[in-house]
Amino acid sequence: MKRFKTIAVLLLVALMPMQMVANEEAESKELDIPEIVLEHLADAYEWHIATYQGKHISVPLPIIIRSSQTGQWHFCTAHSLPDGFFFNKEAHGKIYEKMADGSTVRPIDLSITKAVAQIWIVVIVLIVVFLSCSRWYKNRDEKSEAPKGFVGMMEMLVMYIHDDLIKPSVGEKHYKQYAPYLLTVFFFILTANLIGLIPIFPAGANVTGNINITFFLALCTMLAINIFANKEYWKEIFWPDVPIFLKAYPAPVMPIIELFGVFTKPFALMIRLFANMMAGHAVILSFTCVIFLGWSMGVGFGLGLNAFSIIMLLFMNLLEVLVAFVQAYVFTMLSAVFIGLAHKDHHEE
Repeated sequence: MKRFKTIAVLLLVALMPMQMVANEEAESKELDIPEIVLEHLADAYEWHIATYQGKHISVPLPIIIRSSQTGQWHFCTAHSLPDGFFFNKEAHGKIYEKMADGSTVRPIDLSITKAVAQIWIVVIVLIVVFLSCSRWYKNRDEKSEAPKGFVGMMEMLVMYIHDDLIKPSVGEKHYKQYAPYLLTVFFFILTANLIGLIPIFPAGANVTGNINITFFLALCTMLAINIFANKEYWKEIFWPDVPIFLKAYPAPVMPIIELFGVFTKPFALMIRLFANMMAGHAVILSFTCVIFLGWSMGVGFGLGLNAFSIIMLLFMNLLEVLVAFVQAYVFTMLSAVFIGLAHKDHHEE
């Protein structure tokens, strides 16, 4: 009992600064949880690290924009925008340019945003991981034992995805040409999801919760399906084996439905990954904000909501680790299934 009281007192003393911060926040402005969550989920032109005494500590990222009025390229940061350019809050903080007639337009923007920087970090991590694994296999001889530790875990994961997912889904005849792409997609999504759960710079960016990135991944799968599909795949779309009145007269109902399916499959991939990852990050951020909300209401509410939020944050972070793997697995599996359906011989088997 004495230990419990001591721990409670130490916890109260340790959390008192949080109460003071929350009270200052409440005095300066009302705590708007939806705004805070959406701000952290959105892409940005700088990498925010922390806020100390009302000042934002952030890492500026390079901004590359082309003026629609003069055609001139500008290289700057978020703190040194050229004249005529501004951040449009109504457009989620994107850069806009004010024209001479008073109208505003969106310039060509090739900036290295937080999401882009996080993608490069993911790429560097993947290169380091797989080059270190390949070095082990390069130095291997006939007397070498099976890989252990990290290399053994990576081999197990690669063989699991390759043998138990890609090979049966795509088919024995065609899986080899699609395996590099599907393995790349799986490890990119998995690594991006896991790094996005680390709330410390240079991690924490919500890459797969960005609709532009999931759109590009879905577009790559769509191109892999339709460019390399055989003629039987297109025959099933434009002239399927159904009664003639369903595919020709009075209207080509089935070809229209099948053609519509060409676009709905990658659309489902895009929305599934985007919605699940964005929702997970939003829930974690919401529980984090509840801590500050409780302390702004007093010590009693702060202690109660603190305990509740910490338990839920632990649970959600562990759940998100599982979701990170599941979403990478599901995206790869559905892509492999859709690619397999584009080959008539595998479909008949």
